[in-house]
Amino acid sequence: MVNSSAPFGRELRRRRLDAGITLAGLAGMVHYSKGQLSKIERGFKSPGREFAAMCDATLGAGGALASLVPEPRSREVGTEKVASGDWSALDEDGRPALGRRRMLAGGAAAVVVGLGVAGSAAGAAHADAGDVPGVFRSMFEQYRVLGQTLDSQLVLPALIAQTRAVRELAGHSGPGRRDELLRLGSRYAEYVGWLVQESGDDAAALRWTERAVELAAAGGDPHLAAYARVRRALVTLYRGDAAQTVALAGQAQEAALPPRIRGLAAQREAQGHAVAGDYDATMRCLDRARVSFARDAEAGASAHPVGTTHLSDPVAMVHGWCLYDLGRPRAAAEIIGRQLEQVPAHALRTRARFGMRHALAHAAAGEVDHACELTDRLLDTAEAVNSATVASDIRRMAHTLARHPRNASARALLPELSTHPRFATS
Repeated sequence: MVNSSAPFGRELRRRRLDAGITLAGLAGMVHYSKGQLSKIERGFKSPGREFAAMCDATLGAGGALASLVPEPRSREVGTEKVASGDWSALDEDGRPALGRRRMLAGGAAAVVVGLGVAGSAAGAAHADAGDVPGVFRSMFEQYRVLGQTLDSQLVLPALIAQTRAVRELAGHSGPGRRDELLRLGSRYAEYVGWLVQESGDDAAALRWTERAVELAAAGGDPHLAAYARVRRALVTLYRGDAAQTVALAGQAQEAALPPRIRGLAAQREAQGHAVAGDYDATMRCLDRARVSFARDAEAGASAHPVGTTHLSDPVAMVHGWCLYDLGRPRAAAEIIGRQLEQVPAHALRTRARFGMRHALAHAAAGEVDHACELTDRLLDTAEAVNSATVASDIRRMAHTLARHPRNASARALLPELSTHPRFATS
């Protein structure tokens, strides 16, 4: 029975014939089998976004083919729970009600965090005895390090407790220190939101981001609300909703906003346009991001140190990410590979996240053996940090390798990807 992908198949066949390319020829260019491509053209198999992007780039369709792949059903971000867990359960004070398993995890984390906090407290000993915000800032940096190296479920209980402590301390402080602590509490809450998203619970992550906005506004910083839209746009990006990603990111680029927030928003908008297959719009947004980050650097220490701190050139890395979504995997692999060399060795979460994109780009370019080698190297790291986004890309890699049943590397790695309890498709 012909399915709803028939319009895509007809348009693909028309453009292929107009370009004078045989079915076998196009199959070789996009690294699909001739049989799979024939089924897609005849409407018997639905195309994926990666496939549509590859065909767009190969046939110079300018996103026309990607536009024929239906976007996921639009959903209001933050209204539903996406993954199992109890980070979204709130007690009567609006605080997370942690289950027994996470409370036990918190005990383990307290030992690990205690080691880091001891070091930070010693580093802060030179400060005035009354510099409580300085001590909490030092502790926050330790939590950021731990968040890069450990499963988020180990770090979150202790991090949430510290967030509460900062907020409550602010309530007992004078006006000047109160505002400083509230702004610091907003950074804690925003980071909690990021780690909760990494654990797979989008709805709870967005609630924590909104709490960060409230704390920042109470401390005299109204700009974090714009960054919350950037975070919401990340959720819609991972859902494949290009239109909502572009819309949310566009709302966070007003001229009055700090340049770092505008730069992060422009990057996110670029990623949305890339998912939609719009190359020119993607490049324009990346150019805006470069200008904004340059202005932020000129101003010295950013007043809004949100976003990653482990990429020496975040725009370049996002450029590579976008090229993958635009169906240009070879160029994507080259750029991401160069940028990965600059990521600190301790930033395991960042290395796993972009490392899997690097591996996917090589796989999409037909370099299956190398893609398998890269993926195999990352599995231990991916298991240690337990990132929902990395796990999603590992499942995508398994789907890609399944198209290459004759490749020895793919046959050897695929069973591990397909049966691993953290990465296997449910």
